[in-house]
Amino acid sequence: MGDLPGITARLDHLAELGVDAVWLSPFYPSPQADAGYDVADYRGVDPLFGQLADADRLIAEAHDRGLKVIVDLVPNHTSSAHRWFRAALAAASGDPERARYVFRDGLGPDGDQPPNDWRSVFGGPAWTRVTDPDGRPGQWYLHLFDPGQPDLNWDNPEVRAEFLDVLRFWLDRGVDGFRVDVAHGLVKQADLANWQEPQEILSGSEADRPRPPMWDQDGVHEIYREWRRLLDSYPGERILVAEAWVEPAERLVRYVRPDEMHQAFNFEYLQAAWSAPAQYAVVTRSLEATDAVGAPTTWVLSNHDVVRHASRLGLPVGTPRPNGIGVGDPQPDAALGLRRARAATLLMLALPGSAYLYQGEELGLPEHTTLPDEVRQDPTWERSGHTERGRDGCRVPIPWEADAPSYGFGPTDASWLPQPALWAEYALDRQRGVPGSTYELYRTALRLRREHALGRGALYWLSSADEVLHFRNGGVGVLTNFGGPAVPLPSGAEPLHASGPLTADGLVPTDVTVWYRAA
Repeated sequence: MGDLPGITARLDHLAELGVDAVWLSPFYPSPQADAGYDVADYRGVDPLFGQLADADRLIAEAHDRGLKVIVDLVPNHTSSAHRWFRAALAAASGDPERARYVFRDGLGPDGDQPPNDWRSVFGGPAWTRVTDPDGRPGQWYLHLFDPGQPDLNWDNPEVRAEFLDVLRFWLDRGVDGFRVDVAHGLVKQADLANWQEPQEILSGSEADRPRPPMWDQDGVHEIYREWRRLLDSYPGERILVAEAWVEPAERLVRYVRPDEMHQAFNFEYLQAAWSAPAQYAVVTRSLEATDAVGAPTTWVLSNHDVVRHASRLGLPVGTPRPNGIGVGDPQPDAALGLRRARAATLLMLALPGSAYLYQGEELGLPEHTTLPDEVRQDPTWERSGHTERGRDGCRVPIPWEADAPSYGFGPTDASWLPQPALWAEYALDRQRGVPGSTYELYRTALRLRREHALGRGALYWLSSADEVLHFRNGGVGVLTNFGGPAVPLPSGAEPLHASGPLTADGLVPTDVTVWYRAA
């Protein structure tokens, strides 16, 4: 496992890379049933990762380098080891301790059937029956994720007050914002009605279908308006970032109205097919939706929950996004995936709005697609009956030094998930200062993005062939070739940056993005 002092030791890398902020996944005390997203204490640091003083030092050192710090907040559920849930298990049906969570009587004569048909995101039922203090079978509690992650009852004023206090605790320590986990899940439909459909997000074509009763209920917005008022009472810029798997875009942007959150990850963009029509459609739809509420669009291509885009884009276009890739699964084309990933990144970083990078993507890091199944830790693997390999492949520690133990991650070759041997070639020390490396591609892109104020710009589409995406953002023209034949840049265009080499006569090959100085 890494730790907070280890992150502090790598802050210079982030400053050199050219990012503005670092978002940390949960480091709170936790049994680690779901990589720390099962929080036992929201006001502490797990001994695995250090002490509270280490978090304070990390925040201070980041600020010294001009970096903001965003921490993960997990409000949909606690750990089953949280003091509140332990109290709930010791209480009787109807006691106030149980009212902090979603407890219900079971169905059937003996109450031995779950209260409804909801399924866990990780597979299996979303309900677990408890044993009462007297030893008899008791009520059931809801867990939309792992049984070690009981859902909180956000209709309970005590829950709302507790999280306002948690926000204050970290704001007072100097954090600059919160990435809110499962931001669309806090409020459930009051009747907990059965839901026969899959519990996945709705696509744009299904927007008229009823929303699942466990996701994107209108009541969540009252919560975030209250949080926003609290953040606005603090000096400086403090932000809320929604992890909300919500479609269509018109529903997602409700989370970033002026009195709610500041950003919401654009997962529709992350999942869009690698084709000009698909990319054009999602970019246009996203910008129109966020413009309607005066918010920026927040672009993202990879994170800790999805197959890294350097591997995802190496699968045939149109392949459904896999939930993990392992031994025996169709393997991505590594060279094609990296080529497209570089082009996709340059396209994304030219778009107006904010952009998030996932650790290691600046190295062109692929998914660990041959991770041995016996070392997998994602609860999805077990709860899906070994049908979904899950997220471990994108969470393997990244390589810093090609010839060091665990590629510089720690003092020995051991790391919490084993690293593949081929990652030596992606190590930072093999790429820093090397023209054309993915690391230098990112550094240059981030520098130019800042110099040309692309994040604050506006997009204007330019005419192009069917398999070409072409637009202008301020003084920068951007062209991505998704098709087969190489295509020319506009007459007189002066290239600023490219995801790959142009042809000898200056044409843009397939799966390459070019930034050029627009006249």
